Amino acid sequence: MSNLALHLLTFVLYAVLAILFWRAQSAGDAEQQNRGALGFAVIVPLLLHGWLLYGTLFVWGTLNLGLAYAFSLILWLTVLVYWLARRFYPVASLLTLMLPLAAAASGLPALFPTAHMLVHPASGLFDTHVLMAMLAYSLFTIAALHAGLIALVEKRLHHPKMPEVLKNLPPLMTMESLLFRVIWVGFVILTATVASGFLFSEQIFGHPWQFTHKVLFGLLSWVVFGVLLLGHHFYGWRGHTAVRWTLSGFFFLLLAYLGTQFVLEVILRR
Repeated sequence: MSNLALHLLTFVLYAVLAILFWRAQSAGDAEQQNRGALGFAVIVPLLLHGWLLYGTLFVWGTLNLGLAYAFSLILWLTVLVYWLARRFYPVASLLTLMLPLAAAASGLPALFPTAHMLVHPASGLFDTHVLMAMLAYSLFTIAALHAGLIALVEKRLHHPKMPEVLKNLPPLMTMESLLFRVIWVGFVILTATVASGFLFSEQIFGHPWQFTHKVLFGLLSWVVFGVLLLGHHFYGWRGHTAVRWTLSGFFFLLLAYLGTQFVLEVILRR
């Protein structure tokens, strides 16, 4: 089967599962379905999507991190995290929101095959460094999604009619608890990414450490999330404060790589 056919099959499977999850949400049994056969079925497009990513990310000793490929990888990791968490947390409504995005992301490399090949020394350190960065992106994508949904729910609490998708979300306290757990894990991984890039720049990139705009935005994001975690621990920051800091940190993280690649590949056509 050609890669194009696999991309199409992956898109269709994600889309079908998204529809089934939306129907389960309307019927009120999404959590039960997510912990049963329907949730388990998500592994099929996840495996196909992962296989497609593996075949396009690692090419002849180089790492391909074009915008479409990086975005597709981040969405794949995001759905994977939700899938792994489904037996421990009530995330069916959140997975329902992510499946349509994953469907679109799985087809991006086929629609926009512009590559951004990163030639690097033959070392597993480079691949580990980049994949840690992508995992941090995925976790903070989840955190940003949670923060946005928390803001929407708080805004709609006093409205007579709440949208169906917001009715089936976990309670606000559960959402906030999940938010800070995800941020903690993402912050640890981001810290390891920043530290490895600084300490092992020669082995990872083949040149001494350089202070670039990507490093600047990455450090700003790290500082914002660090301050948020300290504020939550010592001063009990939550609600709107947590939402604002989370979205600010995520914005800086986007600028660190995806924003730069968007300017280069889409606007400047490089």
